[in-house]
Amino acid sequence: MSELKELIQNKYNNEAFDGNGSLQSLSQKGMQLFNEQGIPTVKHEEWKYTRIANVLNKDFSYAVNATAVTKADVDAVRLPGNEAANELVFINGIYHAELSSVRSSADELVILPLSEAAKGEYKSVVDANLGHSATYHPDGINAMNNAFAYQGLFIAVKKNKAVEHPLYCYYINDARSSSVLSQPRTLIHVGVNAEVFLVEEEITIGSSDSFTNRVSEIVVEENANVHIYKIQNEDSHSSCVKTTHVRQVGVSKVNSVTLTLNGGTIRNNLNFILEAPGCESHMYGLYCVKGETHVDNHTIVDNVMPNSFSNELYKGIIDENATGVFNGKIFVRQDAQKTNAYQSNKNVLLSDTANVNTKPQLEIFADDVKCSHGCTVGRLDEEALFYLRARGVGEKAAKALLLHAFAGEILDKIELEPIRKYADAIIAERLGFEF
Repeated sequence: MSELKELIQNKYNNEAFDGNGSLQSLSQKGMQLFNEQGIPTVKHEEWKYTRIANVLNKDFSYAVNATAVTKADVDAVRLPGNEAANELVFINGIYHAELSSVRSSADELVILPLSEAAKGEYKSVVDANLGHSATYHPDGINAMNNAFAYQGLFIAVKKNKAVEHPLYCYYINDARSSSVLSQPRTLIHVGVNAEVFLVEEEITIGSSDSFTNRVSEIVVEENANVHIYKIQNEDSHSSCVKTTHVRQVGVSKVNSVTLTLNGGTIRNNLNFILEAPGCESHMYGLYCVKGETHVDNHTIVDNVMPNSFSNELYKGIIDENATGVFNGKIFVRQDAQKTNAYQSNKNVLLSDTANVNTKPQLEIFADDVKCSHGCTVGRLDEEALFYLRARGVGEKAAKALLLHAFAGEILDKIELEPIRKYADAIIAERLGFEF
């Protein structure tokens, strides 16, 4: 791990960010905390089931020639519906405008380097929100990203605007010549009465190892609607820690769907902070994994003010030697009376060597609330399987049918039709289900 610390420290020293204000402060504090804490081990309670230190104990490179990625490389990984989308391309963690395509006008969508946003019209937004995720993840991984947040991107959805074109974000790692470490950073501000669809996908080009440490902070204002869809379908040599931190500072509605289909070691941190009375949040997740894939979903719903509603449903289909982890926390603060919060995690194990660790949690400090949580781990329903077999459906087809129906409850939450059909096709192929 000393090699990683040396790599990070050298990059930090050589770049010597020349700035001030919130960016400079966050960078300095991030580097200091990273040096103090390093990478979390399994002795850290929040990392008990995920050995992230093993993943990072490799010979990574930070300075990779991003210009080697061409338009043809990007064309090969575009998602369905891209012809009607704003496409933002990040190479090794850095936004590249020349490979991106922004179809929305500046009256709807503003895209700026964080370093520019921090000293212009959006300075107050950056100052108030950048780095807020560190409150919930005060560890070395988050700190490592904070140290280089000044390289990040700022996105603003203007007030009273429903962005016509969804926002597709491609996070591409070029691992064709060496193992690569990337640290994308975004701050997204969704204005009053605005709406946006956000689709995120990670891609590694090449056969060397890649590790992505991404932090995305999203601020949602009064009467805004945000839809977040994340697709994770990489090779076994690609690992990541991805933190999505949503602050609902006005009465608003946010819908999130996370699909994990393949990869090495995957850690998803998803935080919803409901800071205004009457917020509504929906968090859905599906992990359908096999091989040696390890996926760890950590979620936080923090109810700060009263009359809010949150619904969380994560489902797992785990096969071969894969491992799933679910750790969901719901906080209901003392002032958050009349809160309704629900959490459920359901898992199906398809092999004797598949594993899952699940830990739903509630911490309630108010007395007038409706909250529930629960988890299940088991095999396919034998009675349902028998019912299908008795009606002439083959065993393999019957299992695929039941599993596809199990996954369908999550897939149906994706409102963008091209993305929903794309995800459904991948899941169906994985399960051997034929339409």
